[in-house]
Amino acid sequence: MDKLSGAMQSMINTSPEELAPFLEACFVLQAKRNEFFSIPDRVPDSVFFINHGLIRVFLYDEKGNDQTIHFALEGNFIADYANFILQKPSNYYLQATEPTEVVVLPRAAIDWGYKNLKEGQKLGRLIAEYYFIYQDERIKNNYLRTPKERYDTITDIFPDIHNRVSQRHIASYLGITPIHLSRLKKEAQKV
Repeated sequence: MDKLSGAMQSMINTSPEELAPFLEACFVLQAKRNEFFSIPDRVPDSVFFINHGLIRVFLYDEKGNDQTIHFALEGNFIADYANFILQKPSNYYLQATEPTEVVVLPRAAIDWGYKNLKEGQKLGRLIAEYYFIYQDERIKNNYLRTPKERYDTITDIFPDIHNRVSQRHIASYLGITPIHLSRLKKEAQKV
């Protein structure tokens, strides 16, 4: 819980004493590589904070191909936020791509935090703003940048990603084929 507490204290003005009841309502969950934290058609009832490991967020398109939407690394909060808020069935899979440890923040803990932490509402807003900015950048990346530009900046967003997930998943995230990704990697190695 120390990493979650530290992350929260870096975002809002709070003390360990104020956070204690919130943290008591949370719990740690370990997942092996390829295990799921969330699957479609279930209403998400938790947000996850990643202590260590990596989570891939994906869905299946109309042709049955999995499409990587997002990667979440250590120190990040992750969930199907829209459906968590709307309390509707999820559209996404959240899958560990390596052994991963998360702190599970159940809906009841989050609701308690909004009501009882002095800056609980601010914390929720900051997390939502971060996620909105990430999604906005993701949309701009897909429509305003070339595949090469997206490839060149992926490690700025996700450090060491090439050593942590399959090239197929990186290609999917970039919106290109694995063959195109292989060409981009070869070009980058020549420079």
